[in-house]
Amino acid sequence: MTTDSTTGPPPLPDAFYRDLGGGRFESSHATAGPWSPKTQHGGPPSALLGRALQQHAPRPGLRIARITLELPRPVPVADLRVEVRTLHSGGRTELLEGRITADGRPVLLARAWRVVASPADTPRLRPEPGPPPLPGPQPPQVMAGAHLDGYIAAMEWRFEPGRGFDTAGPGAAWARQRIPLVAGEPDTPLTRALTVADSNWAVAFELDHHRQLVINTDVTLALHREPVGDWFCMSAATVAGPDGSGLAVGRLDDLDGDCGRILQTLLVADR
Repeated sequence: MTTDSTTGPPPLPDAFYRDLGGGRFESSHATAGPWSPKTQHGGPPSALLGRALQQHAPRPGLRIARITLELPRPVPVADLRVEVRTLHSGGRTELLEGRITADGRPVLLARAWRVVASPADTPRLRPEPGPPPLPGPQPPQVMAGAHLDGYIAAMEWRFEPGRGFDTAGPGAAWARQRIPLVAGEPDTPLTRALTVADSNWAVAFELDHHRQLVINTDVTLALHREPVGDWFCMSAATVAGPDGSGLAVGRLDDLDGDCGRILQTLLVADR
């Protein structure tokens, strides 16, 4: 589905979600992914679950260093319920588990390690070259055959000149949210990073997702420091081969440089 040029795109809602209380959230049309207006892109629900994990029994001095999200089925653009529990709690580490359900069925699962922050004298190891510079403002991005009026429109995208979603990877793109995750709430560094992380493999399409079914089954985000600011750059590449599966690996940068890594398993199958 693409935008009707005679009417223009629908206006953006005030947030991806509205908190209904009791762990329930109303999903706005901005959560819709590129494959259907009825199912969500993985970014917003990942961030919604990350928000719940971050808010669950917080402990001073501990931070979420790694979160892995499993996508057993498409997340519908519908009311969602979020639940979190502690699996293990020690002096310096905690293992948390969360899930999102829709109509009683699990649609997103997560486990996260919360660990004590490293001391101030920890050395900075193996600094890498910075990301490509943040380009200036660009027209709205397009993607062949995609639904553009949900998540894609709710994010601001900036690719290197001459590149975009339909350019074969490896590739890099900067992105930031145009609207907050939950209405009336400030976003956090973790939720902002999770909102973009599921787009990693789409930034560097290297498998023909029109000829074959190519979709990620999970997202792992590891942050070796707290991100800063609204802008994130994903620098991504994909590896794949016959009798196997795909693997998209990306580096996450903010305007201060390298802050984490993204890993996604890709299902590759005949349509």
